[in-house]
Amino acid sequence: MALIRRNVPYVPSSYLQRQEPDQDDFWQDEEYFGSYGTLRLHLEMLSDKPRTETYRQVILSNRATLKDKVVLDLGCGTGIISLFCASFAEPAAVYAVEASTMAEYTERLVKANGCEGIVTVLQGRMEELTLPERVDVLVSEWMGNCLLFEFMLESVLHARDRWLKEGGMMWPSLASITMVPCEAFNDFSEKVEFWEKPYGLDFSCLQPVAKQEFFSKPKFSHQIQPEDCLCTPSDVITLNMHTLQVSDLEKLNGEFCFKVEKTGVFHGFTAWFSVGFHGLERDGPTMILDTGPHSAPTHWKQTLFMLDEPATVHTGDCISGTVVFQRNPFWRRHLTITFEWSINSNSTGHSSQSQLKTFPMWR
Repeated sequence: MALIRRNVPYVPSSYLQRQEPDQDDFWQDEEYFGSYGTLRLHLEMLSDKPRTETYRQVILSNRATLKDKVVLDLGCGTGIISLFCASFAEPAAVYAVEASTMAEYTERLVKANGCEGIVTVLQGRMEELTLPERVDVLVSEWMGNCLLFEFMLESVLHARDRWLKEGGMMWPSLASITMVPCEAFNDFSEKVEFWEKPYGLDFSCLQPVAKQEFFSKPKFSHQIQPEDCLCTPSDVITLNMHTLQVSDLEKLNGEFCFKVEKTGVFHGFTAWFSVGFHGLERDGPTMILDTGPHSAPTHWKQTLFMLDEPATVHTGDCISGTVVFQRNPFWRRHLTITFEWSINSNSTGHSSQSQLKTFPMWR
């Protein structure tokens, strides 16, 4: 599902109060689901052709095998995926679950498209609903920035454990977080170098303040150009939707070792995700939705994590380290991402001192 705005991610209004949440506020449900009750987010998601067309093609390519199957569409929004299933395949039933007030309009859309005999719209949190039966396929568009943000994935896993038949299919079936060390000259120039001598005056004492203000959090809706990549991107986290457990979401660890392919300036890391959809038939093809810079742009774009101090790197150098995705213990839709890295020089054989930086998303 989308963020409230992809360029200004979802943040609860209580963020500025910096108080411990009440038990009922851990998930910020009122604000989170309220944001999906208007058309603005759904326009953004439906207008994302790579995203929406991938789901359509998954349904079309499995239409024969979906015949007489029972489908759960979790977080259905306007019901577009449910309508794809009902229109292109012949499922026995589709249960379209939506917690926001958009569900009222989803029912209208189901009737307007003549699918009310197949699609049943259920409004409420998945954890609190009871389905009439177990399902053969659980499909959902649950992904947020850096894949995990908003943690709708937890609801998907609860639904899998309770309602998916043994041997049933998860769409997406797998997911990966990809990273690459990168250059970001424009961001560094606009946010830091600007303060060196604007209008001929020395403002350089504000540069440390600027780094703290502008680089302490990730930049969403970043669009990295392929030429900004200092080396070949690599998957750092891979998730199997059939075996992943809710407890696994508390902390995910990844390792990386990037070999620099061109001399340049290492400004930070850029991250994105991809998800794969296995076919219902054994050994069928897997369809991929990739949100990276080498694929068609999506509304997720990429996420930029800027270092406090850029470093010059040379061809053959290695940037190695770890990345940790740590879920916030109180604000359950939020997380922090911590990078630890060092640079091993190919020319001198020496390694730089290990560096560490943590980015909140959002608390």
